[in-house]
Amino acid sequence: MKYSAAENSIICLFWGVGICSKARFLHSVTHTHTHTHSYINGSKCIHVLNKQRLHVNVLSVPLFHCNACHRVSLPLPGLAVGIGLFTTFLYVNKNIQTQVFLQDRHSKLQCIWLLLFLISSTLLLYYTFLTETLYHCLILLSPTIEPLGFWETLWAVGITNFVIKFLCMGIKCLILLLPSSLVSYRTQGRWLMLTEELGQVHQAIAPVPLWFRYLVTYQETEGTPGLTLGVLLALLYLILKLLGLYGQWTSLMKTGRLFLRVEVSTAATRSQCNEAGDVCPICQGEYREPRALLCQHIFCDECIALWFNREKSCPLCRTVITEKVYKWRDGATSPHLQIY
Repeated sequence: MKYSAAENSIICLFWGVGICSKARFLHSVTHTHTHTHSYINGSKCIHVLNKQRLHVNVLSVPLFHCNACHRVSLPLPGLAVGIGLFTTFLYVNKNIQTQVFLQDRHSKLQCIWLLLFLISSTLLLYYTFLTETLYHCLILLSPTIEPLGFWETLWAVGITNFVIKFLCMGIKCLILLLPSSLVSYRTQGRWLMLTEELGQVHQAIAPVPLWFRYLVTYQETEGTPGLTLGVLLALLYLILKLLGLYGQWTSLMKTGRLFLRVEVSTAATRSQCNEAGDVCPICQGEYREPRALLCQHIFCDECIALWFNREKSCPLCRTVITEKVYKWRDGATSPHLQIY
């Protein structure tokens, strides 16, 4: 039986959550079983101990294999959840780009479905790991994960990264739901671009408390030398992180200037269109909402908007029109995982 991309995403996410729930149930059952004989006293206790000695050879091998399988399967829940989150991201990201490309012909119902899908996936994820308080990572606080080892830190950072992507994609769905009378295609692209840039900055900042806590405490059992080494590593991490954030801050400032600046094109008059030949150089068709660039070349509004999603200069004379490519105006969300 074949499933759609949405169904595959839901199956993977529920599969991962189901494995996590089953693992917790088995852990609780095992923990309860270890205390079963604490209430036995007197002759009953002696009888139970003798009975256990008779069966120790029979039970030792299966119990050994059971514990070994349990240890081997520990990464499976985290891996399953990761697969579910990644497939959900791919499905929603592709559909948002499709809806942006359709412009005025995009489906409002599809945008609502994508928004509800993102919200339900995020709530289900946080409800499953409610005791770990992973949502604290969104506001730069540490979760209640004990002990916080390397793999636990990496896992929490990865989940937080995906959730921030989901939040940004949810905001993009809300932008698409706004009527065209309030948000034109050019303005819509600016909002999508600004949303993505802000989301990437949030993704870069969110892992800092987790990694800082891990680096400071991972060798605290070694005493003062271990704690000193941890503090030095944490300071080195902060320096590298600040250097990386400086580059992202520069990119965000350029995006902010593009968001606030005056339009790089103006509405072309009828006489300008006649002089240009009434044919758009990009689509080779009649002008639709013609726009004149600073170099006075005229193009369709939609054609030149799509062009500036990839280029900074005029398609004909190569005059630089913008200082930055409108990279995220098509509604795309970066698949890059900010894990450090």
